Amino acid sequence: MKDFPQDYFDLLKDETKAFLFLATTMADGSPQVTPIWFNTDNDHILINTNEGRTKDRNMKARPKVALVIQDPGDVYRYVGIRGEVVEYTREGADEHINQLALKYDNEPWKYREGQKRIIFKIKPTHIDPH
Repeated sequence: MKDFPQDYFDLLKDETKAFLFLATTMADGSPQVTPIWFNTDNDHILINTNEGRTKDRNMKARPKVALVIQDPGDVYRYVGIRGEVVEYTREGADEHINQLALKYDNEPWKYREGQKRIIFKIKPTHIDPH
């Protein structure tokens, strides 16, 4: 990501296993926050969820989001990000959640009956390191 501060690039690396806190907006305007797994494609932040969850519905209806990526080794070091969902797809979503499970849990993702995974691509529009 071109505007991502170099001093914080370690937070994007798989071996860091940093969590991302995703803030979406409910229909009534109130915030909703979820800690989640993530990775990047060098231009976007990629997250994966099950279709029908609150964050899925919120991002489809209201694509502007806020994110925090927190350093697991220093909870006072983090990057705040505002961004916008620019794309979402089910294509490759099962493979993507498996990659994330291997990253965070060191074991393959276990399919749950009825789940329909979806990938959201978020383009950062403002980055604020702390």
